[in-house]
Order: sequence, then C-alpha cells, then structure tokens
Amino acid sequence: MTAWWSRAGAAALALAAVGSLAACSSSSDSTAASGFSGPIGSVNLKDVCPAKIVVQSGWNPESEFGFLYNLVSAHPKIDAGSKSVSGPLFSHGEYTGVDIEIRAGGPAIGFQPVMSRMYQDHDIMLGSVDTEQAVSTSSSAPVTSVFAPMVKSPQMIMWDPATYPQVKTIADLKAAKAKVLYFQGEAYMDYLTGSGILDKGQVDSSYDGTPSYFVAAGGKAAQQGFSSTEPYVYEHQVQAWNKPVAYQLVADAGFPTYKSTVAVRTGDLASESACLKKLVPVLQRSQVDFLGSPDAANKVIVDAVSAYNTGWAYDEDNAEFAVKSMLADGIVGNGTGSAIGDFDQARVAEILDITKPIFASGGVSMAGTLTPALLATNEFIDPTIGLTK
Repeated sequence: MTAWWSRAGAAALALAAVGSLAACSSSSDSTAASGFSGPIGSVNLKDVCPAKIVVQSGWNPESEFGFLYNLVSAHPKIDAGSKSVSGPLFSHGEYTGVDIEIRAGGPAIGFQPVMSRMYQDHDIMLGSVDTEQAVSTSSSAPVTSVFAPMVKSPQMIMWDPATYPQVKTIADLKAAKAKVLYFQGEAYMDYLTGSGILDKGQVDSSYDGTPSYFVAAGGKAAQQGFSSTEPYVYEHQVQAWNKPVAYQLVADAGFPTYKSTVAVRTGDLASESACLKKLVPVLQRSQVDFLGSPDAANKVIVDAVSAYNTGWAYDEDNAEFAVKSMLADGIVGNGTGSAIGDFDQARVAEILDITKPIFASGGVSMAGTLTPALLATNEFIDPTIGLTK
C-alpha cells in the first residue's frame, strides 16, 4: 500500500515544533560495529573520523539520498527496529577503515527536525538540511552545510495539462485562477505569494499529503510535490488518476534553496575539519558513482523501505524514475563549475535575503549575525571531482 503523506509537509510541521534544544554529550570513544576487517584502500578515514559516521537523513530512504546508501551498499545491515542502515563505508569500491550509519527521518523520528535531532544526539555527525531550514533554526540549532548533493530542489507545483493546456509555469496558474494546494508553513509559498507569482486568495494550505483532493477536483486544482516522485506515483500508482501531470520546479520560479544538503553543527566545524577534508570528497565521488550506476544503492533503499514498514512505499520503478528525472531536470549535476556538490555563495545569500523577512514576520528567532558563509562552505569540496559530459 502506498502512503500518501509528503515529506515536504512533514518538514514544515516539524520546523514549527523546534523549541529549546538540550545538547547531549558526544561519544568520542565509539567503535566500529560492522566487524569488517578488510584492507583499507586509497582513502583512509580511520585516523581522522569517528569509528562510525552517523548520518541523520531528512526522510525515509529514497534515491535523493542515493549517494549515502551507495557508501554502504557493499555490506549493508538493515535494522528495522532502529530504522537505520549501517556497515563498512566504501568509497569507489575500497574500504575506508570506518563504518557509516544512515538513520531514517520523517516518521522514523516523529517528524522531528533534523537540526533538533543533531543537537539532542551528538553521535550524529552529519544531517540532511535545506537552506531555509538552516536559516530558521540559526539561533537555536545552527548548522553549516558542507556538501550539496542536489543542484536544485525537486520541490514543484504540479497540475493537469489536459485541464490547463495554457499553463506552462507556476506563474501561469495565477491567470488560470487555479487553486494551489500546499502544506502550511512552507517558506517557498510565502515567496510565491509575496512576490506576486501567485495570489494569496488562490493558495490553500489544507493539503494533507493524500491525492484525494487533487483527484476529486478532476484536474482543476494544482498541488505541491516533488518532481522525483509524484509524477511517477500519480501516473502509475494512483488508480483514480493514472495519467501524466505537468509541473514546474519552485527553484525555476525563483526560490533557489539547496535541498537536503549535508550539514554539521556549526560549532563542530573546526574539530571535525580533518575528517571533513577527507570525507566530503568521498561524498562527492559517491554521488558521481551513484548517478552512473544506481542499482546497488537503490536496492538497499527499496529493501530498507520494505523493512521499516512506516507506511511509506517506494519500489524499484520509483527509484529508477527518481534518478532519471533528477538527471533530466537538472536536479543533480555539477555545481558552479566542474565540481559536484559545491555551493554558489551568491545563491545562498539570495535565499537568506528571501527567507529572513518571511521567518521574521512569523516570529521566528534567527541568529543576528547570520551570513552565507555560516550557512554553507566550500572549504572541503574537491574541485576535481564532478560529472563528466
């Protein structure tokens, strides 16, 4: 059975619940648990990184996180109880001397924000964070992103092309006077209405993550979603619809957030720099390898989803669609130059400028000295690692 709740809505609800954060003690003496004892390859993380690198993802396993599951695809151990995948960390087919553990987010952690989780459990070294999320929690849970697995966010607004053949962009929905369903608390929607791309009177925050309203509206309503998932799901899995949808990425409408970046606690950047210097290029290489050959990691993802049984459905066809659509839509690829995973600081500044007044008007307390450099850094990016044309 497919679950019809959206990770975007869960993130919006979770961000509203961020309050005081109690930091726990760090487990600096953690030891590898996989038992793998093979030879260490050309990248040795053993002397500079934790024995087990713990990553808190932002949602259930899916191909957007394929570069992470690719790291553990050689010898994965799926734990349905803790909803995690762990094992020896391999880079480009070679053992690195440490383990990695990838923890599911969303329903697995009660829809708690990743930033909050990172400050409650210091065993977590890396977390999956969107740029606007980092802005909103910059006072209570500051994080700095070190790797951008996606060039664009797959966040989109979709509509029925048969009902609205004249609609080619999100802005065209304004003239069409189409109702646009979304989850309350989404900063991108405040941007779309505040900039006049959409009218406040046409947007509806009652979207509950199910296809019921979209289907019942018979194509007259537009709806938020992710280009890597919903187009496939609505065409092939929603029996009451079973036809294509059209869409535009919110990024292409002017909201340039970085989605699901790999971030660390800002205060830990210095102490973890030796590890990050070696680890971030491993993440870059893994994304390149995954996009070129996704089957092994996708199998781990699909098997983990089945084992976790959270109500989230994700099959092989969906995983394959996700990779193809991310490549076709330019969701994944090289960043500002020939490297994969780097940040455009001007773009980080732009999302900061867009979201600060949005969050301020909502009463969100942000760090007073917040700068693009505190939100994201290219310090650890290897400029020689990227996709080749």
